[in-house]
Amino acid sequence: MNHFSSLVLLSLFFLFFLNTQAQIVINEFDTDTDGQDFEEFVELKSDTPNANLDDYVVVFFNGSQSGGDSSYLAFDLDGFTTDVNGILVVGSSNVSPVPAYLIPPAIIQNGPDAVAIYQGSAADFPEGTLATTTNLIDALAYDTNDPDDKILMGLLGLTEQINEGENSNQTTESIQRNNDGTYTVTTPTPGALNDGSGIDLNGVSFTTDQQEYTEGDTISITFTTENPVANDLIFDFTLENGSFTTEDYTGSTSVFIATGMSEATVAIQLVEDGVNDGDEFAEIDIQALPQEYNRLKDNVKRLVIDLDFTTAPWGTPVNPTYDIVESTEPQDYYDSIGGLADNELRQAIQDVIANPETVRTQTYADAIDILKSADQNPGNSNEVWLLYTEQPRAKIEFQTLGGSNVGKWNREHTYPRSRGGFYPLEEDDIADGMNIFIETNADSLRHAISDAHGLRAADGPENSSRGNQDYGEYSGPTGNAGSFMGDVARAVLYMAVRYNDLDVVSGDPDNSTVGQLGDLDILLEWHRNDPPDDFEMNRNNMVFAWQKNRNPFIDRPILVEHLWGNMQGEIYYPPLSVEETKTPELSIYPNPVSEILNVVGVAEKTEFFIYASNGKEVFRTILFQDKALPISLQSGAYIAIFVADAKTSVQHILVN
Repeated sequence: MNHFSSLVLLSLFFLFFLNTQAQIVINEFDTDTDGQDFEEFVELKSDTPNANLDDYVVVFFNGSQSGGDSSYLAFDLDGFTTDVNGILVVGSSNVSPVPAYLIPPAIIQNGPDAVAIYQGSAADFPEGTLATTTNLIDALAYDTNDPDDKILMGLLGLTEQINEGENSNQTTESIQRNNDGTYTVTTPTPGALNDGSGIDLNGVSFTTDQQEYTEGDTISITFTTENPVANDLIFDFTLENGSFTTEDYTGSTSVFIATGMSEATVAIQLVEDGVNDGDEFAEIDIQALPQEYNRLKDNVKRLVIDLDFTTAPWGTPVNPTYDIVESTEPQDYYDSIGGLADNELRQAIQDVIANPETVRTQTYADAIDILKSADQNPGNSNEVWLLYTEQPRAKIEFQTLGGSNVGKWNREHTYPRSRGGFYPLEEDDIADGMNIFIETNADSLRHAISDAHGLRAADGPENSSRGNQDYGEYSGPTGNAGSFMGDVARAVLYMAVRYNDLDVVSGDPDNSTVGQLGDLDILLEWHRNDPPDDFEMNRNNMVFAWQKNRNPFIDRPILVEHLWGNMQGEIYYPPLSVEETKTPELSIYPNPVSEILNVVGVAEKTEFFIYASNGKEVFRTILFQDKALPISLQSGAYIAIFVADAKTSVQHILVN
């Protein structure tokens, strides 16, 4: 064969290859949907049905000033084909019919931006790649009532930018391509041809008899079709999801709907294995369907509660206990702060809790794992205890990015991010564990984003309601028991000492104020009325294990009075050492007490004080020996303080 013939054959092969490649267009696009944009999608259309989409990529470009008309998302289409109508939908499982290509919800920007199809792969478009016409197949520039981005349009060879909001209905309408290449903005039709032609697909859906289950329960799943099936329909579904595996259930995962029928029910038995694997989600996923069917619902999770949880001997903040949980502080942890007052005392405390030689910072993603241990519900090891709403919630119900916050928990910054001026970086998205950490110091304000002493597990909607208000302006949901108030006060005061650029002030500064949070007077009242309990001491221990620093106002509540309260100017003397406080010396009984309080273990001159929960001194005496003290105090919680040989011991008293 001569050289000329080889060239001719090569050319013919190339032309054949081009002719067999599907012609792909962006057929429909919906970026702004009702609520939180969970139902956004892009629909592709091929000129032939069941077209192979290998070597195609969908790319999204950011037309904002900060985006620089460059790529921010790219999805390879390798392994996917269009359906019997030549359609492939890319979107989240919130879209119905459910897209064949699933992506997370709420990740497509509202414009002015662009979406494009290229021949190539996602590797050709790393984040920040400038829009181009090279290997471009089709593109759509769009907005939601924004000015045209003429630079982006020019980079993609476009002359028109389509406004999804042109009818003032952008949350209920989509951009749809007409057969002549023009566009119409109208009611969304994902998964169907825009002109109403094509094969009508029979939609498959399902329901469950409950929203959540416990081990040992039976899950009843009823599958339905929109119309009776013309022939026997047989398909499979799966339930596996993460740690939930086939060992966690028994029963058939095959569905049979007989000809002429439109419904079938399947029973799945959950296994009670006697092992605490933690609560889990079973995810109902429909597998391959015949081409004349589509999925109206899919990828639905159902909570499976593990009955083999453990409990702790201490109480929740609503039913507090005291002195069951022992501090894990090193014996000499606070030695350096003794004998000081005012600013010198504050600086000495900061030197301990922000010591760059020992203190660690974890990522914001790590903080989720820290809270799962630090805020664990004492009554159920598979739950966290929520700040503000004063209730437990399954650990597994953490609010993920782009998901609804209803029924979920998330990370609440007691010192709000916007008031502190600290925000996450991209590296904060990686949970790399306790042993990988970042060095930090008192000037490392950005690290406040993930400081677990200032973070708490909180109900998603309530966290949103709290916003960035000052405390006092916000005092929790209506009817709360106030069990969180002291915890909040000590967390905020910790933040104000730990980081140089944060402060707590009296009054109610404007909510746009950065670096100041109020109301100090309210927080002092909360601290006094809700003293540290076992739950708070346990979380102090848990956070210490990660960060190698402690909240001193949990370990030494009296320090709050020295820095902000009625003991300002007075020298702080540290309490007796951990070992000494375990001896029978300087103890009191009975506790709770009514009229006579017995003090025993007095071996030298000892000053004895009793403070009310508001910090006011209500009793004072000097002891030289054991003594029965008549007291006349109103019912409530008090703090007893012994001072002997320049050392202090603090105990809680309950008066009936």
